[in-house]
Amino acid sequence: MRRFKKYIVVFCFCLMQHSLFAQAINVFALNKEVLAANKLAVANKDPKKLASFNVLIELANKSLQFKPGSVMEKLNTPPSGDKHDYMSLAPYFWPNPDTKDGLPYIRKDGKTNPEVNDYKDKAYMPALCAEVEKLALAFYFTGDEKYAKHATNLLRVWFLDDATKMNPNLNFGQAVKGQNDGRGAGLIDTRHFIKVIEAVGLLQSSNSWTPSDNKALQGWFSSFLKWMQASKNGTDEMNATNNHGVWYDAQRLSFALFTNNTMLAKKIVANVKKRIGSQMDKNGFFPAELARTTSLHYSLFVVEPLVKIAQMSTHIGVDLWQFTAPNGNSIKKGCDVLVPYLIGEKAWTGEQIKPFNFDEPLEFFAEISTKYNCPACVKKVADISNIKYIPLQIIY
Repeated sequence: MRRFKKYIVVFCFCLMQHSLFAQAINVFALNKEVLAANKLAVANKDPKKLASFNVLIELANKSLQFKPGSVMEKLNTPPSGDKHDYMSLAPYFWPNPDTKDGLPYIRKDGKTNPEVNDYKDKAYMPALCAEVEKLALAFYFTGDEKYAKHATNLLRVWFLDDATKMNPNLNFGQAVKGQNDGRGAGLIDTRHFIKVIEAVGLLQSSNSWTPSDNKALQGWFSSFLKWMQASKNGTDEMNATNNHGVWYDAQRLSFALFTNNTMLAKKIVANVKKRIGSQMDKNGFFPAELARTTSLHYSLFVVEPLVKIAQMSTHIGVDLWQFTAPNGNSIKKGCDVLVPYLIGEKAWTGEQIKPFNFDEPLEFFAEISTKYNCPACVKKVADISNIKYIPLQIIY
């Protein structure tokens, strides 16, 4: 009896410890329980999790050397005349060989015009988001304030400091020379901001990331969200019937949750349910993505935001994981048909003009491995691509 009581005490202590780890953060697209379980595993020196932890810290230490970047560093000035406005070129558009000045640019799907690299905002922004994510994870797993301090510095420079901050719009995203100064498709660039929202959620207990920082960033994303839903570029992207439309809703949902706009979040999830019914075919594939020249990449690229949306939807009490549209379409159906190709059990027969990067599905499998009963998926993908580091936000 005494031994039994001892086990109960230990079990309750572990539960309490697990719960405390889970409560210290405020994330939406990441799984709080997975993070807490892996943090506990690291504390208990689980060899597998310690290996990933050591790599994370190595990467985060390199991130400490990452210099703050801003939209002010680009050489090109947007049509507005204000360098605070983000600017990028459409990647798959090239000079027209049939015109003297190369205008208007023409589309070559899947082939990136190197001229895109001259517009540095598109390189700086995802790099910043990735570095902030690593630093925030390192802070969460160690409690070491140096990681939070540098992440805070990077965030302030890009979003908050008057001299360097980005204006909350994407009026000049993915412009096509000779056709426009920017377009709705440019909003695909800012999908990386979802990482920022998650990183900030991991920094909540930090002394560096202050409540005033948090409030100011909520204000920035509230303004950006308003622009997304009122501007021509934003509404064009809202009406997109391919991966762009799904990523648009994934971003909107992330920003709505971060700014405590529950009413909007519920409307977004309702819209996603319609997308599941209309954008997917009866077999679980997405015709708009199958038509691309890198069709396996894009078939994953449309399901990935659906998985993120499903995780985020749990925060407003909606279970999209098990949702089935009236025509039988579901996220599970879209995942089930794709998984065999992503773990090498089937050869992809669609057009894929560039080799598929089998690192891509790793984050996607973070959730579906538990939600859709594919516990071996992460390992299979890791084996195919010889991945040495499996992030600690993933159960494996």
